[in-house]
Amino acid sequence: MANSPVMDANAHLGLLSRVEADPIEVDWEVVESHVGIALPSDYKALAAYGPLDIGDFVWLYTPCVQEYEFNRLGAFDYVGWLQETHRHCRIAARDVPPHAPPPFHPLEGGLLAWGSTRRSSYLFWDTSASEDPDRWPVVVFEQDSALKGENPWLTLDTPLLETLTLILSEGIRLPSGQMLGPLPPTARRTAFLRAATPWTPAEKSPERVPENERRAALTEGAGLAALRLLAPPPEDPYLGELTWEEVFAALGTRLPSEYVELMDVYGTGCFSSWMRFVAPLRGDRYGLIQTASVVSDGYRDLRESFPENYPLAAWPEPGGFLAFANSIDGDELGWLTQGDPDQWPVIVYPRHADQGSPLPGTLTETLLDWMRGRLEEAGFAALDPDDDPLEFLGFVPNTADDFAELERELREWQSRFTADTPEPPAQGTA
Repeated sequence: MANSPVMDANAHLGLLSRVEADPIEVDWEVVESHVGIALPSDYKALAAYGPLDIGDFVWLYTPCVQEYEFNRLGAFDYVGWLQETHRHCRIAARDVPPHAPPPFHPLEGGLLAWGSTRRSSYLFWDTSASEDPDRWPVVVFEQDSALKGENPWLTLDTPLLETLTLILSEGIRLPSGQMLGPLPPTARRTAFLRAATPWTPAEKSPERVPENERRAALTEGAGLAALRLLAPPPEDPYLGELTWEEVFAALGTRLPSEYVELMDVYGTGCFSSWMRFVAPLRGDRYGLIQTASVVSDGYRDLRESFPENYPLAAWPEPGGFLAFANSIDGDELGWLTQGDPDQWPVIVYPRHADQGSPLPGTLTETLLDWMRGRLEEAGFAALDPDDDPLEFLGFVPNTADDFAELERELREWQSRFTADTPEPPAQGTA
């Protein structure tokens, strides 16, 4: 009887004392069709075990998915991981010798990722080396070298299993001089993918705006009409349960009419997976009223300790900064509340940079300039020159059900935390 892929892999990688992982089924025909290239047979053999933590240092990623679970599991999608890894290394390589990033799959002959290490190095195949996937050599991108401004690339002469055997037994010297290996001969299910399930292609969302119209909007049009093409709004935007007049009364001021119009069209949600607009008409911690108050209180505390780094007034101080959105990296977007609300300038309170000046345009103009790659401002993520903007532009709305689920998850986490926290000793018994 012919050996199974698992037996073949274990026999070839004999340094592994055992593999502690249950199999995850892979439909290789579907995977290879979607990825657009045939994959090496030794990888398929190892992938029969699912995603692996090899030698407590090398992570082998395989076709699988994992659903997000609050405070327990991170979301994972194999194809999404490929795209993110390729993009990350392409951008990082642009700033270090030889400065011209290599091609990455799906470009012809591009590097194709299969793993990473606990020191944030990444492991690829060089698909240009041969038409036979089993002859693809491994290429290493060493993050530490890139951070030092040095050439981070190392091309090996060995395919996947031979490379892993070498890493486990002898180790390989990376561009920085550090060693990758030798490692303990162990392999187990990757801890952060312990609930992984078989990978299937994600269902495509229906095209709400034709691609040609969206591409045209990258250079043509203005105002909310152009923004709606680049980031189509939801059919039923969710703002909250209050009225605008109730929010104005709670804040003690009206808000810019442009912002009100934008929120009436979009509601709460996230632009381009980066800039999150809070729910303007919720009265709880997810709404504008409490968000603005919390941000202002925090800003004043920091300003008291570091006045040279926090030069702004904070709402409700005259002309103070009033936050209405934040980036996934913790930057705050808001207004300087001076004079007529329709004339309030938009400004970023950045997390990782010095305070800048107010932005020159309106809120809608700022969003458009950012999506069109014309805005260079701390707090707004920039695209790489090789990115297709349409892959990143869009708007993901939040719904009332999303907030209800978030509250449920928080209550569950708090109850677990309380249950795991021992009672303090009675006074006088410690």
